[in-house]
Amino acid sequence: MAAEALVHHEAVFAALADPTRLHLVTDLGDHGPRSLVKLAATTSLTRQAVTKHLRTLEAAGVVHSERVGRERVWHLDARRLSEAGSALDLASRRWDSALQRLRAQVETAP
Repeated sequence: MAAEALVHHEAVFAALADPTRLHLVTDLGDHGPRSLVKLAATTSLTRQAVTKHLRTLEAAGVVHSERVGRERVWHLDARRLSEAGSALDLASRRWDSALQRLRAQVETAP
C-alpha cells in the first residue's frame, strides 16, 4: 500500500527533486503568492526559465496561477505537498516497523 501511495505522488517528488523548483516552492511557502517578477528576482535565472520550472510544478499540482491585472500570480498548493508528505510518513513508519521486526528476530536467534 505504501508503494502505491508513493507512486501516486511521483510527479510531486520529481518536481521537487530540482533545487530551483524546491527554492520556488520554499519562496512561495515563506512569502505567500508572488508574481513571476518577484519569484525570478530570487534566482539567477531568466523569467522564461522560471516560468518553465513553475509550469512543471503546476503540472505536478504543487502550484497554480491566476491572472491579476496584467500579471500572473503564483500560489502554493499546500494540500498536494501535505498529501505527498503523508505518503512519505506512511512509508517511513512501515520501514521502521520492518526494521524493528528484523532486529527482534536477529536478537532472539540462537
